[in-house]
Amino acid sequence: MTILRTEKQHSTEGRLIEGLRAGGVLRRVSEKELYEQFFYFVMQGVRKYRLSEEECASAYSDTIINVIEGVISQRFEGRSSLKTYAYQIFMNKCVDLVRKNTTHKRMVHDTLQLDPLVMSLPDKARTIVQQLVEKSEKGLLMQKLKELGDKCRELLLLFEDGYNDREIALQMHYQSPEVVKTTRLRCLGRLREKVLGIES
Repeated sequence: MTILRTEKQHSTEGRLIEGLRAGGVLRRVSEKELYEQFFYFVMQGVRKYRLSEEECASAYSDTIINVIEGVISQRFEGRSSLKTYAYQIFMNKCVDLVRKNTTHKRMVHDTLQLDPLVMSLPDKARTIVQQLVEKSEKGLLMQKLKELGDKCRELLLLFEDGYNDREIALQMHYQSPEVVKTTRLRCLGRLREKVLGIES
């Protein structure tokens, strides 16, 4: 039974690799199949690293992009199975996220030190300081949003305006709402990194 499953997995992976390298419609079909093939990694990442489902989905999307690039450029030489290759990339990305989250928590803690100082100000001064902080944060966010590039910026602004993934897929000509979701999560991850200054 195990031998049969291994042979079937080997055959599926071989077909996927050929499809990815073929280009055109076959590549797009193979990319979609590859994405669905190992999607269960996401929940493994949630359990193993105590990350949110969104964080793991974003890491998974980046993983699939890396796997596709590795297969097409022939960096993936087939010394391990495609599953092992993808799993290693995904786990490394999860570890990176854990490190970034730890750094972020320290930064948040440092920011919280400012709050008692603000609260000790008279009411009017406190309101002015809080408004300045909010304005500064919004300005920084808009600046970093511009740095993401047109596609990410447009997608995130549409989402912010209340459009759902299906509507965005139609408007921006994405293949499906699922592709929009994973792209949005990846864009949000990149935006967060830029705002926190922890880009890899």
